[in-house]
Amino acid sequence: MKTNSFLKAIKAGEKQIGLWLSLSNNYAADIVSTAGYDWVLLDMEHSPNEVQLVMGQLQALSAGSATAIVRPDWNDTVKVKRLMDLGAPGLLFPMVQMVEEAKAAVAATRYPPKGIRGVSGAQRGNSFGRVSDYFSRVDDETAVLVQLETRSAMDIAEDIAAVDGVDGVFFGPNDIAADLGHLAQPMHPAVWEYTMPIAKKLMAKGVPVGTLVFDPKFAAELLNEGFSFVACGSDLALLSKGADALLADVKSKLAS
Repeated sequence: MKTNSFLKAIKAGEKQIGLWLSLSNNYAADIVSTAGYDWVLLDMEHSPNEVQLVMGQLQALSAGSATAIVRPDWNDTVKVKRLMDLGAPGLLFPMVQMVEEAKAAVAATRYPPKGIRGVSGAQRGNSFGRVSDYFSRVDDETAVLVQLETRSAMDIAEDIAAVDGVDGVFFGPNDIAADLGHLAQPMHPAVWEYTMPIAKKLMAKGVPVGTLVFDPKFAAELLNEGFSFVACGSDLALLSKGADALLADVKSKLAS
């Protein structure tokens, strides 16, 4: 079975730069597949992605070296099973609030007796039965990441991170900001004054931590301060902001 380069890197403390993919399109995924990012996130929570669309994007991304992490819209064990059967190298579970939910996330990715994942002998994840060591290695080559998005979850961050099988903790700045009373202000100083001490505690315990920000300078700062995996933008934002900037640039040069 292929080594999960992203998982290997975050366990080794290597910086991983990522990009969020929300356009739900295999052609868009193909465009960024060889850009050189270490990881990309296929989002099913806040985009119109569905399982078949994710499959097409996984196929497109196979041309490049970026590891594809999929964020399901919830810890739906049936959907997780299907995503893993498609060969998703990692999963980011949103809105994990309790230790029990982190354990349930891990269980959804594990075959019995370790978990509850249903068994299919031939599926895309094991090259339709051609990967002979798939069943013995899949646990070790699948990144299980949990997303903390509220104060109640952040209060028990160390307990959640300590769950066996959790490979990393992702901070959701938008939802943390909302819970702190700063809706739609993920870069508000209070958000990061609150988040950084918790992140540092996890780092000190050797837990890989990550997040998504849209400021490249701040993304680099977080990576330099010990964050293991940081997404520095999204395909959707690149398209919308690029389109706006291009139009504004042309309009600014029009004769009055």
